[in-house]
Amino acid sequence: MFYYLSGTVGHVEPYLAVIDCGGVGYACRTTTYTLSTLKKGEKAKLYTHLNVREDAMELYGFSTQEERNLFELLISVSGVGPKAALSILSASAPANLALSIITGDEKALTCAPGIGKKIAQRVILELKDKLAKGQTEFSAGGGMAGAPVAVIPDNKLSEASAALAVLGYSQGEINVALKGADMEQPLEEIIRQSLKKMVKG
Repeated sequence: MFYYLSGTVGHVEPYLAVIDCGGVGYACRTTTYTLSTLKKGEKAKLYTHLNVREDAMELYGFSTQEERNLFELLISVSGVGPKAALSILSASAPANLALSIITGDEKALTCAPGIGKKIAQRVILELKDKLAKGQTEFSAGGGMAGAPVAVIPDNKLSEASAALAVLGYSQGEINVALKGADMEQPLEEIIRQSLKKMVKG
């Protein structure tokens, strides 16, 4: 329904930002990571996800497509709702979070308030392969389309590229990150090293 909101920051508070778009204030639940990029009275653009329940409709907004993509992956995990997903995303930058999931770092996930070992293990179990093999793609509207990304079997470069694309990186960024990568390494290590380059960049 909404792909992004572009307007003036009208109000901010913990886990919430209000974006004024033509005189209408849209309340977006968000992360501390996104809030750190916003300043009241300044222009902002948030990539959105509309969560519809029987009793409510809630809008979530993120400063990057990468963060929104990770949010949508997190809420696809059984037992992880939007509140828990925001908590996880607030505890780490998107690239660091992806790296933690791919490398199975439970401690990094349990640093998030309200996230215990069981949820951390479930997130890693359900998302590790999706991130490492790029088995999820996103539709133009920002939701998961359900079809796998086309990758060439046993082609680590293609699989690594697809995995980074899932996280919202552009093809240009992916090409830079994968340049000079040692394709003799396991796929997980190739992606881990590429994400480290992204973080440093």
